Amino acid sequence: MKKVGITGQNGFVGKHLYNTLGLTPEEFERIDFDKSYFDSEQKLDAFVSQCDVIVHLAAMNRHESQEFIYETNVKLAKNLVASLKRTNSKAHVLFSSSSQEERDNLYGKSKKEGREILANQTRENGGLFSGMIIPNVFGPFGLPNYNSFVATFCYKLTHGEQPVIDNDGEVKLIYVSELVNEIITKIREEKSEDLYEVPHTSVNKVSEVLAKLENYKKLYFEGGEIPQLESKFDYNLFNTFRCYFDVKNHYPVKFTQHTDPRGAFVEVIRLGIGGQCSFSTTVPGITRGNHFHTRKIERFAVIKGKALIQLRKIDTDEVLDFYLDGKDPAYVDMPIWYTHNIKNIGDEELYTIFWINEPYNAEDADTYFVEV
Repeated sequence: MKKVGITGQNGFVGKHLYNTLGLTPEEFERIDFDKSYFDSEQKLDAFVSQCDVIVHLAAMNRHESQEFIYETNVKLAKNLVASLKRTNSKAHVLFSSSSQEERDNLYGKSKKEGREILANQTRENGGLFSGMIIPNVFGPFGLPNYNSFVATFCYKLTHGEQPVIDNDGEVKLIYVSELVNEIITKIREEKSEDLYEVPHTSVNKVSEVLAKLENYKKLYFEGGEIPQLESKFDYNLFNTFRCYFDVKNHYPVKFTQHTDPRGAFVEVIRLGIGGQCSFSTTVPGITRGNHFHTRKIERFAVIKGKALIQLRKIDTDEVLDFYLDGKDPAYVDMPIWYTHNIKNIGDEELYTIFWINEPYNAEDADTYFVEV
């Protein structure tokens, strides 16, 4: 088992890496990090001395002062180097750098200097070093106006604002889960590589990305329809978009119910893609679920009985409660990285329709059991 610490653990990439490592506890033990450790030699040394692997993600990439960005990022690297030296650490250090290294700006300069400083110290201590040049990263829970233009667009489209394109150029992108897999691969390889360019997985014009997101807003956010997803990038972009909803206030979504003397008809889901649709009955007092997915798109539709659907985002304590009644049919979609369950809180059997975008595969279930 490798003991892995992540500086910048609570940042965009750091949190995804931390949570993904937690899916295989038999292989990785996570050593917790807090940004305050950089202000205390004692705390930083205690952290470094525990780690077999240190992924250095902590950095500043936006500030009104470029000089402040440069000074901050170089200082973080030097502080980590000093701790490696004091503790005589032989940890495998992975450094997150940027494609801006070769550009004429202080951010790029700070990343290049930080990479070189850490590479030299790691070699001196007899450890391994991996310098990773990373393209533009997008994915769930990135901060709008900070991490990515994709995050900014998603947030604005789901919060009543209209995105504006400043520069409609082509952008090389990688989805955050793809980047995390690259980092984990480097950890497993256990070899030094001063400079490794992480390959981008798509190239898109900014306007093309916005057009896709606007389509998702129209079809899914406003109409509940799962759009056609023609590529892996589309799939990742759609799952990213879904994570910017105000979940607490968006669900449950009421169905349109058509009634006549025969009874009622409700369209449960309209699809641009396939998937698997299931039906279940649940006796009073029973709870199903208590698991989460990292990629699957899933809908719970209550058509008879009374149900409590609960969601909780991984790494948070807030539980969202949604009460549904088959007399007024409604649905809740499950965001990725939210553990969820459904409980029959009525006196009769609960009838629920479950739809998920891919058939169940026991060898790749993407289902992780965690109590809500």
